[in-house]
Amino acid sequence: MSIGLIGRKVGMTQVFQNDGTMVAVSVVAVEPNTVTRLRTSERDGYTAVQIGIEESKKITKPERGQLRDLPPLSTIREFRVDSVDGYEVGQKLDVSLFEAGEIWVADLSVPRAPKIQKFRNIGRQPYDALITLDGRYYLAGLFGEDGVAMLDLWHPERGVKRVLDGYGKGEQPLPVFKMPHLEGWAMAGHLAFLPAVGRHEVLVVDTLTWREAGRIAVAGQPVFVMAQPDGRQIWVNFALPENDKVQIIDTETRQIVRTLSPGKAVLHMEFTARGETVWISARDDNRVTVYDTATFERKAELAAEQPSGIFFTVRALRFGF
Repeated sequence: MSIGLIGRKVGMTQVFQNDGTMVAVSVVAVEPNTVTRLRTSERDGYTAVQIGIEESKKITKPERGQLRDLPPLSTIREFRVDSVDGYEVGQKLDVSLFEAGEIWVADLSVPRAPKIQKFRNIGRQPYDALITLDGRYYLAGLFGEDGVAMLDLWHPERGVKRVLDGYGKGEQPLPVFKMPHLEGWAMAGHLAFLPAVGRHEVLVVDTLTWREAGRIAVAGQPVFVMAQPDGRQIWVNFALPENDKVQIIDTETRQIVRTLSPGKAVLHMEFTARGETVWISARDDNRVTVYDTATFERKAELAAEQPSGIFFTVRALRFGF
């Protein structure tokens, strides 16, 4: 059982699905919720977290007595949970770490006694992250601002550093129809290739200095930017409306050398261990297409019902995936 949050419906809007269709959705405003009470099986016979929102002068004396030193909250709800560990009265709960602006590092070397170190105020709306192939650096993309938060796992005591600050140059970003992904990022020598949020660009970063080394214009908003195992080429897929395309970038010249059309709603790409082929899922065409990475020829097509992620077991042996 997991905790919920209290919100208020404030209106309606429309959003685009991956296939391009538009659907009506409710807009719910979720302000920080305050933990008002913890219930335990030893004391109360069950385990729950009570939370509240909306300060008001119109609450009863019993309610004021229950809240004690907390603000006079008028809307209180209780959620059954498996454990109250990690919660405390007065704690503020928000939607997720996406809103909290934090990186958490968990030491699981003793599984029954995990240790969590929290790094706060790393930037606005961290949304996805990666670990470099040598296992040293943890990077979190920031949706709410131009930049990337970086933590040196060899020296976490140095805190979080900002890299690629202001890569949007103050320009208004385009509407984002699908979050770009950082896992499976592209490395070629000491250069890293990363998707830019709300832009039709792939950013090139020098990992020796963690400064921008260039940028490459592409067909649309990049989602996955993935390197072949040998780092020779970068394969990029896109959000709507260009999500039927895959572009290949030569890492030496930083030029686009081929544009492929694997099918409607390309969601994922995965290379075989040595990189001789790449498997690409096209959800709305119900197939997975296998390409030769040297010739770009189609090697095979496999029927699959709305395929999404493709994962080979070789991933288990690599950092960053």
